[in-house]
Order: sequence, then C-alpha cells, then structure tokens
Amino acid sequence: NYPHPKAYSTFDVGLPDRMGDDEYMQVLEKSVIKAVSQIQPDFVIYDAGVDVYANDVLGRLKLTEHGIRRRDFFVLDYCVSHGIPVAAVVGGGYDKNVDALARRHAIVHEECAAVWKKYKLWETAPRLRR
Repeated sequence: NYPHPKAYSTFDVGLPDRMGDDEYMQVLEKSVIKAVSQIQPDFVIYDAGVDVYANDVLGRLKLTEHGIRRRDFFVLDYCVSHGIPVAAVVGGGYDKNVDALARRHAIVHEECAAVWKKYKLWETAPRLRR
C-alpha cells in the first residue's frame, strides 16, 4: 500500500491483495523463522499493525480479528520461546468506528498477556528496587 514505491529493507515479503488468515499465517511463520535464523536479533520491536484487517479502509489484506490474534500470538510466542526480548507497539489501522479500531489494537496487548501467562514470565522478570 503505502508508501509507493516501497522502500527496500533487510527482509521484504510481498503479499498478494486479499490474502486471508490461513495463507497469511503460512507466509508469516516461514518468514519469521527465516528472519530470526538469518539475523539472530538481540531483541525484536514488533509493529502490530491492524491495517491487515479485512474491512480496513486502506489495507489490502483480508485478515479477521481472529487472524490478527493468531499473528500476534505467533510472533510474541516465537520470540519469547527463543529467548528473544520483544517489545510490541500498535500501528496502522483505519476505521471510522473508533471502538472497533481500538478493539483490534488491543489484541496485541491481550496476546502479550497470554504469552506472559504461558511462560510464567513474572517468575523470571527482573525485580524493581523501591
């Protein structure tokens, strides 16, 4: 979509218009695994844009909210399970219904909580001094 023409980066993955949940997840999983293997990052900043949503006014993909949830959980879980610190931020997403947009942006936070619980990260989190 934007910007056009696209800037080139270290690891680019082109996606066809109107790609749905299952096809997207297949490409995402292979791409994340390949990128982590090749780059071996010290940390990941994950931009959890929701312009991939099917009814997004500017997006060109067709993910459902469930698909966004699957995507976010996979990325977060993969990083944590491989010992890679990950910070997630919201981005992208365009909708006149602000409540619906906020709900989609909240998905990444909910999936962060799910990964936190799955790995009991409170047991290994550094303690803050008071």
